[in-house]
Amino acid sequence: VSAVLKHAGRRKITDRATAILAALRGEQLGRPLAVTAAYAAAARALTAVIITLNQQVKALHSEVEENFGQHPDAEIYLSQPGLGRILGARVLAEFGDDPHRYRDGKARRNYAATSPITRASGKRKLVAARFVHNARLVDALNGQAFASLRVSEGARAFYDEQRANGHEHNDVLRRLANRLVGILHGCLKTRTPYNDQTAWSHREKLPRSGLAA
Repeated sequence: VSAVLKHAGRRKITDRATAILAALRGEQLGRPLAVTAAYAAAARALTAVIITLNQQVKALHSEVEENFGQHPDAEIYLSQPGLGRILGARVLAEFGDDPHRYRDGKARRNYAATSPITRASGKRKLVAARFVHNARLVDALNGQAFASLRVSEGARAFYDEQRANGHEHNDVLRRLANRLVGILHGCLKTRTPYNDQTAWSHREKLPRSGLAA
């Protein structure tokens, strides 16, 4: 307390420090015993709910990990950068597994709401985000895009290039997610696992050495 008072430039350091410590160590304002007991009971009940919820989350986690691996598309999803068993299962569940549901990569990106809406009229061109979307899918794809920055040199190079061009972090993640959705569609269509060099080699700024498959 004395050190803080000295740093603040106060006077009568000893007297002030003594008064402050006495106030802190003295009896504090409280509530009636019945109110205190009620708050304690509520805290115990909430603690029990949180413990049970965490147990059920772990149980669901185990079920997803066990069953997702049995899906015929699991290998392709797990090969994508930034997708593990839980996030991969979320993306698969929201996209569905009908191989004919999306006509092409553009249709899949449109459904994912990662691609913008473009309207042109005369000399005017409007580019806007898709506000009507599957929020669960968008959240999962944003999570994938962010995680991919640590495991994919191609994704990292794309992100850094976009940021250097002045785009904001969230906008670049959306752009990256859009690219990753298109790559996923191509992998599913050709039944080919993800390969970093194949996916990003068309970009001139992608490093050509040490590429992660």
